[in-house]
Amino acid sequence: MTSVMWFRRDLRGHDNEALAAACADGPCVPLFVLDPVFLERAGPARLWFLFGALESLNDTLGGTLVVRAGDPVEVVPAVAHEAAAEAVYVAKDFAPYGRRRDMAVAAVLKKSGVRLGGVGSPYAVEPGSVTKDDGSPYAVFTPFYKRWSPLLTPLGESDPLHSLLVAPGAVRTQPLPPRPKLDVELPTPTETAAHERWEWFADNALSGYYEKRNTPGIDGTSKLSMYLRFGLLHPKQLIADLVIDGTKATKDHEHFRSELCWREFYADVLFHQPNTAWENLQSKMVAMRVDTDGRAKARFEKWCRGETGYPIVDAGMRQLLRTGWMHNRMRMITASFLVKDLHLPWQWGARHFMRHLVDGDIASNNHGWQWTAGTGTDAAPYFRIFNPQSQSEKFDPNGTYIREFVPELADCPTRQIHFPGAGGFAGYATPMVDHSVEREESLARYKAVSGK
Repeated sequence: MTSVMWFRRDLRGHDNEALAAACADGPCVPLFVLDPVFLERAGPARLWFLFGALESLNDTLGGTLVVRAGDPVEVVPAVAHEAAAEAVYVAKDFAPYGRRRDMAVAAVLKKSGVRLGGVGSPYAVEPGSVTKDDGSPYAVFTPFYKRWSPLLTPLGESDPLHSLLVAPGAVRTQPLPPRPKLDVELPTPTETAAHERWEWFADNALSGYYEKRNTPGIDGTSKLSMYLRFGLLHPKQLIADLVIDGTKATKDHEHFRSELCWREFYADVLFHQPNTAWENLQSKMVAMRVDTDGRAKARFEKWCRGETGYPIVDAGMRQLLRTGWMHNRMRMITASFLVKDLHLPWQWGARHFMRHLVDGDIASNNHGWQWTAGTGTDAAPYFRIFNPQSQSEKFDPNGTYIREFVPELADCPTRQIHFPGAGGFAGYATPMVDHSVEREESLARYKAVSGK
């Protein structure tokens, strides 16, 4: 029986459960669809990484990858027809758009007697699997994590059977678009590079991760989010290497695993409440007053460019534009500044991040924004307001990170590099706002909604 393996967020040839299932049925046509919905929303950095990952996947599969552009609802059935396939295999997608798309594709395939089979997913534990005793979903991370951990299972042996891949040219393909030209180098988008990065991190930075993960000026985090986003690596592959119980010190390993679980928690929240991709999880926060006028839009543009006059905020925003990635601590600091100091809608910031982050994931990105905005799952909500200066002094004490991404402050004395406006250092932007004033304004707006 011939089948089609439709790749989406699992661009690897090894340890790929859906690919193994497709090959086990007989000859297999590997397919990737260039969906215009994704192409329109993704920025140049993400497209560069995606096209590179597809080139690598094609090499891994012996040049057999079929690439087509268009609406998957039309393209996938067409390829299945050309291949005389009886089944199309996919790794299950749990995001709102992906679920709608897959239901539509399955409906069209069914008319031709072709089934859509979902095997595996981008997650260690599939969204919807972690529930309370009464079957209801969790709304808070810690109890979710406690119930999630016992459900972890090994990835298992699932390397593809290359001899069953249909020969190149058996089904019409098209060339990939050229990779966008970038001013900087992104990580190499291959399975090999993903594993090499993980091995480096495990050997050099995992020990001490708990203490160092919040310091953006050092290489102290895994930087695997891009690889996980596109499935060049699966979280189960990482979890298998962690020592949680045993004779080794495990605090760092345990915390790293909990960080992987945050990704799965947000996917679970979005699975149960798909409207929260762009709507407040806490409905009471809909009444929170935000600024959306012309002045607000001008402020937003300055924030996007990293011209706020707050060195740590500007460094984060420029890192995003320069590298397609941002340190997690910086994501919180820059997001807090947008919603608490500038009083702008979190959705504006979330869209900007999704446009520029190579690792942009709708569940993690948008629920991370809601966590900071106080509209989401956080148990300590809106009144957490990050002070940019104190955050800078605590997590970038020597100004290393600021100097890397805000070059006009390269020679600024450390004693003033954390100050708004860098203490008047020549050539640097004047602060957009007074944090102490805007903090009180944020609290007043929260009180008007909550009475607290």
